[in-house]
Amino acid sequence: MSTLIYWFRNDLRLSDNPAFAQACLNAEHLLPVYVHDCKEQKTVYGFERQGLHRKTFLRASLDDLRVELQAQGSDLLELYGEPQVILQKLLTDTVAKSVYCEQIEAPEEMELVRVLRDQGMDIREFWQSSMLEPQDLPFALEKMPDMFTAFRREVERAQLKFAKPIPTPQHIPALPAFLPQGSILPSSTQSFAHPYFLGGASHAQTHLKQYLERRLPDDYKETRNQLIGMDYSSKFSAWLALGCISVRDIAAQLNEYENCYGANDGTYWLWFELLWRDYFRFIHFKYGQSLYRAGGLTGLPVKPSSLASFEQWRSGNTGTELVDAGVRELHHTGYLSNRMRQIVASYWIYDMNGDWRAGAAWFESQLIDYDVYSNQGNWLYIAGRGTDPRGGRPFNVAKQTQDHDPHGVYRKLWLSAG
Repeated sequence: MSTLIYWFRNDLRLSDNPAFAQACLNAEHLLPVYVHDCKEQKTVYGFERQGLHRKTFLRASLDDLRVELQAQGSDLLELYGEPQVILQKLLTDTVAKSVYCEQIEAPEEMELVRVLRDQGMDIREFWQSSMLEPQDLPFALEKMPDMFTAFRREVERAQLKFAKPIPTPQHIPALPAFLPQGSILPSSTQSFAHPYFLGGASHAQTHLKQYLERRLPDDYKETRNQLIGMDYSSKFSAWLALGCISVRDIAAQLNEYENCYGANDGTYWLWFELLWRDYFRFIHFKYGQSLYRAGGLTGLPVKPSSLASFEQWRSGNTGTELVDAGVRELHHTGYLSNRMRQIVASYWIYDMNGDWRAGAAWFESQLIDYDVYSNQGNWLYIAGRGTDPRGGRPFNVAKQTQDHDPHGVYRKLWLSAG
């Protein structure tokens, strides 16, 4: 038995965290770490890659994780800098043998792990962010169906629903006797709150519990395209994005709900949306870096867009009320309904001839539920540069306005917010 480092990434929880559970089993001493990567904090478009709302939600989630670790006699070490420098120093200072972490199958995250290994570090990655286990699928990921519908049909034909979640470790190994010089295990000195969400695993579980107790899944299919409020959709996405709760945990509790109250269109549609999330993850194993090219999986050129038009769009000053209301909601809350995300993205790409990559970068900066797989997948889908052979998805804003905000309630709410 030896000293190990557990590097938390987008898995800020102890429950149903296979990588952390394995580290607990293999270590005599375990140092839980979160590294705030200070490299490349700004996008090529000049704004922060992680906006205020994302930082706020992350801060609350880390504080919650620390409390959970402390309750079991451990703690969370937070450090700021480049992970390749920070982790190398920690391994040396603590004489740790390995770094355990979750696997993230996206180009920047994969490149970072490659660099760490090239430096001689023993990095043990565990895939754990999907509802289904890759090895349970009825096809190899490299040969998975390109179209979601075909993917879903094969999954359903194999009668796959979710992988069983694992419990929280009963014992967390003690911290190393020697901690790095100058490293402090900090507690938050400021109270952070979000108008919609409170970050952290405890709040994720509280939200899921009340969502199920109030029988909200039953109406999900009918209400999911609404624009205002908390209850029209599940709102699981922010906690899922940082791994404050696992998708397998949600699917398992949803399954228990169906066993108690019966399955219906709403519960199926919730599972259906979680399967979309899996699809966007798994397609990365097949196409990888190609998903991040300007043309995506196509040879389509990218039309240059002016900085002035981009500023109009992202500040909510296009003159198209529904679009402006949506972008302003995003700015004020860090959240936007799925329907509005599609509308504002379509408007930027097709009505303003904008570069889809700029829009994707703005969503990355602003959304508290930013998820690299889903964000890239959805923007490629709208832009017609992903796996869908039918091309892009331009939305008729006038029709969308009539369908989803006929009385102007949503527009009035957010246009008045400035």
